[in-house]
Amino acid sequence: MTEGWREVLTRGSGALTQFVRAAKQKQGDERSNHFPQWALLASECWETAQSVIVRIELPGTRKEDIDISVSRGHLQIRGERRSSSEHEARYYHLMERAFGRFERSIPLPPNIDAGRAEVSYEDGLITVILPKTETTPPTQLSIK
Repeated sequence: MTEGWREVLTRGSGALTQFVRAAKQKQGDERSNHFPQWALLASECWETAQSVIVRIELPGTRKEDIDISVSRGHLQIRGERRSSSEHEARYYHLMERAFGRFERSIPLPPNIDAGRAEVSYEDGLITVILPKTETTPPTQLSIK
């Protein structure tokens, strides 16, 4: 039973993303303490014969506040989910939405062509399609 939970925690911890609030929200504003610092940015990554597809949920995040890149074999997703001033003027009894800057890194297989990637954003869902490169067959090397 313990091994099963360990697997759940290992897989789930990648989706938990820390949100970093602005310094002005951290100091002296008791209301900002009710905003969570962690949120679940659920994602999925799968492979077809032609490409690797990654989807990540970013509800409430504007397209212009998202930056996506591929670096060192990882898809890097950075952004900021902004809170409006109306959120700060309220006294919350429940607040489960996180606001602030975030970053998520998703490992990719080595055979992708990042230069031909396509990214779309619709209804809070980012889809990244990364075409695969041509695979080269293994080469037998002789010992001299």
